[in-house]
Amino acid sequence: MNDHRATTPETAAAPAADSGSRRDFIKKGAAAATFFSTLGHSGVWAAGSDAPEKTEVKIGFIPLTDCASVVMASVLGFDKKYGVTIVPTKEASWAGVRDKLVNGELDFAHVLYGLVYGVHMGTAGPKKDMAVLMSLNNNGQAITLSKALADKGAVDGPSLARFMAANKREYTFAGTFPTGTHAMWMHYWLAAAGINPLSGAKLITVPPPQMVANMRVGNMDGFCVGEPWNHRAIMDGIGVTANTTQDLWKDHPEKVLGTTADFVRKYPNTTRAVMMAVLEASRWIDAGLQNKLKMAETVAQKAYINTGVDAINQRILGRYQNGMGKTWDDPNHMKFFNDGKVNFPYLSDGMWFLTQHKRWGLIKSHPDYLGIAKQINQIELYKSVAGAMGISVPKDPMRSSKLMDGVVWDGKDPAKYADGFAIKA
Repeated sequence: MNDHRATTPETAAAPAADSGSRRDFIKKGAAAATFFSTLGHSGVWAAGSDAPEKTEVKIGFIPLTDCASVVMASVLGFDKKYGVTIVPTKEASWAGVRDKLVNGELDFAHVLYGLVYGVHMGTAGPKKDMAVLMSLNNNGQAITLSKALADKGAVDGPSLARFMAANKREYTFAGTFPTGTHAMWMHYWLAAAGINPLSGAKLITVPPPQMVANMRVGNMDGFCVGEPWNHRAIMDGIGVTANTTQDLWKDHPEKVLGTTADFVRKYPNTTRAVMMAVLEASRWIDAGLQNKLKMAETVAQKAYINTGVDAINQRILGRYQNGMGKTWDDPNHMKFFNDGKVNFPYLSDGMWFLTQHKRWGLIKSHPDYLGIAKQINQIELYKSVAGAMGISVPKDPMRSSKLMDGVVWDGKDPAKYADGFAIKA
C-alpha cells in the first residue's frame, strides 16, 4: 500500500505518574504537557497514565467515500499526533467487517450504524456487546434504479409502485447488510411509496463495490448504497438516482466508528486517541473545498476505493445529477464534521435503527430502546474527547427529525413509533 503520511514528530514516552518525588512528577508532567501542546494535543495524555495502551490499531473500512475520515487520519498523520498508528484495512464485505470486529482481527471499523446494533442484539450473526464511539458522516447515500426501469418511466418511488403494479414479476432490490443503514433506507423508501419490501419485492445483500457490476448484468432492479457507487452507475449508463438518502431524512446517521465494548474497557486511552485522530480528520475534510478535493484524490486510489476521482469529487461538493438530465446543488450533501454536529452519537439515532429492526421483524418484541442505546453509544466518552479538542456537543442526546413520509422521529415513544407504520412485518 502506498504510504502518503505526512511526517510528524513521534510521540515521546511519557513518565509514569507514580515514579520519583512529587516535584519531579510535576516537572516531568509540565515538560510533557509542553511537548504535547506543540503537537496541538493540549496535553490530553501528558502525564503518562493517559498514554495509549496499544499504539498500532487496525481499522477496517469498506471502499466507500464515507471511509474518508479514517483514511485521512492515517494519511495526514493525525494518528501519530495522538500517539497511535492507524492501519486502514480494506475489507470485502460488511459481513467480513462484522466477523473481524467480533473476533478481534480488527480493533475498530468504519461501519454501518445498524450493523453495530445488530451484533449487539444478536440479530446480525454472533452476539457481542458493541460500542458506537462517534458518527462518521451524515447524508450522502442514494437509491439507484436501473436504467432499464427508468426508460420505462419508473424514476422514483411513486412511479416505481405504479410500474410494479402494472407489470407483475419478481422485483429485486439490494442493500449492503441485513440490519444496516442501506437495507433500512431501502425498506423505508419502498414502504413510503406503498410497496411492501417483505411481500412485494425481493431484498438481497450485495457488498458496496459489487453493486454496479450486479446491476449491469441484470441481477437487481434497484439498490441502496453509499457513494461513489450511485454516481458510478450513472457514469456507466446503467442506473439513475431516484432519491438521495438526505431526501429520506435530512442529516441522517450513517457510518460510525465502531468497536467492541471489551476493547473500550481494555484500551480506554487508545480508544480516546483514535477518536481524536478521526475527529481531527473529519474537521479537516469539512474545512474547505481544497481539502475535500485532496480527500477525493486520496480515497480514489487503488488502496482505498479504487475508482476514478471523477466518481467521487462532484457529490462530496453537493453537485448532483440524476442520470436523466437533472442537475442540482444539494446543501445536504455528505458531511463529515459540520462543526461537530455530525459526530455526536445521539441516542435517538441508534434507537431509530432498533425501531426499524422491530418494524421489519428482525427483532420479535420491543426491546429497551433507550437502555440499549445507552449501553452502545459512548456519550460520556465522546463528550470528554470533544471537550479536550474544543468541539461543541449538543445539550440533548436526543434529536428530532421529520422523514420523507412526514412522520416525525424524536425518540420519545419508540414502541409506538415502530408500531405506527401501516406497512410492517
